[in-house]
Amino acid sequence: MSAFEFTALDDQGRKQRGVLEGDTARQIRQILRDRHWSPLSVEEVTQSKTSSGPKLRRGPRIGAADLALLTRQFATLISAALPVDEALHALSRQTNKGRIKAILIAVRSQVMEGYSLARAMEQYPSVFNETYRTTIEAGEASGKLAIVLERLADYVEEKQALQQKMIQAMIYPVILTLVALGVISLLMLYVVPDVIQVFTHMNQTLPILTRILIQVSHFLQAYIGLLLLGLGGVLLGIVLLLRQPAIRYQFHRLLLKLPVIGPLVLANNTARFSRTFHVLLSSGIPAMEALKAAARTIANLPMRRVVDEAAQRVKEGSSLHKALDRGGYFPPLLIHLIASGEASGRLDQMLQRAAQSQEDALENRLSTLMALLEPLMILIMGFIVLLIVLSILLPIMDMNQIIK
Repeated sequence: MSAFEFTALDDQGRKQRGVLEGDTARQIRQILRDRHWSPLSVEEVTQSKTSSGPKLRRGPRIGAADLALLTRQFATLISAALPVDEALHALSRQTNKGRIKAILIAVRSQVMEGYSLARAMEQYPSVFNETYRTTIEAGEASGKLAIVLERLADYVEEKQALQQKMIQAMIYPVILTLVALGVISLLMLYVVPDVIQVFTHMNQTLPILTRILIQVSHFLQAYIGLLLLGLGGVLLGIVLLLRQPAIRYQFHRLLLKLPVIGPLVLANNTARFSRTFHVLLSSGIPAMEALKAAARTIANLPMRRVVDEAAQRVKEGSSLHKALDRGGYFPPLLIHLIASGEASGRLDQMLQRAAQSQEDALENRLSTLMALLEPLMILIMGFIVLLIVLSILLPIMDMNQIIK
């Protein structure tokens, strides 16, 4: 059976879209007619083996929160001893999101044809990444899919929670910055010119602060379009440059050296690496394979290269903690915990502790940064507004002195 996307008119004449499971498009049309719907189009969900993922015509990608919920529900059903195909069928019937339903139906159809769950998920690499599929494959091979899915659900939920905390920490400063820029632009483009025009017609010698404000206001009025266009061009140029591997590598290297951003990037990538490595190891995946897969989850290129080089040294006989320590990026706590895990044979447990430690450190750094950044931004905005107000009040005060 395959997944089919349909568009139809219901018995009220309203256009409906969705996904149904069937053998042929004709069968789907008959199902729709049995509902007293008029099918407009029925198309089989096409799949792509490329990294861009399945060629679904509509709908966004599965978000991190949706994937976390889906994984937890899947783990619960498998733990209840449901066969994989029945669990997938139950999940597809439960969700009301067309894209998720289509993916689940397509994966189930592959499973029913005899493919493994991990192999069926390869159709959708943009939804189920390599770590996800590798962990599923290990669970199927060991016969402990339920246990592995529970661990995978924990991993996805913790990863999603960390991403959510980072997004929430940045929302307020971003909104505050946009509001500040909007207010200042409004003052400079519309309010200040009208107020200052009164003083310029009086042939009065204006204070230097007022003259500077007038020049800035005139400049913005004349060139605001070019400034925005230039800013857009600069941003586009930066994006295009960062697509070059060599330039992107140097940019990532620079990020690690920045005073405030560097520790955040380091903690985030270290936590991601440690958590992924722990999940793969605890799922029974061989250490070398788990190490290479965990390296690919690191977003920072210099840190990823360190892990790749460490994997090569481990293959040549070096210990993991010494190989990672040579790179100079990973924190001493992680190195010591890995060394302890190698010595005691509890590497997966030590990696779990390291991941939790780095996630806590990242959360603390974000909280501290936001606690400092928010009042600082308010002070900066207040200072700029104060300058604008002073530039308007100073000529008025001078006029009062002349009148007296």
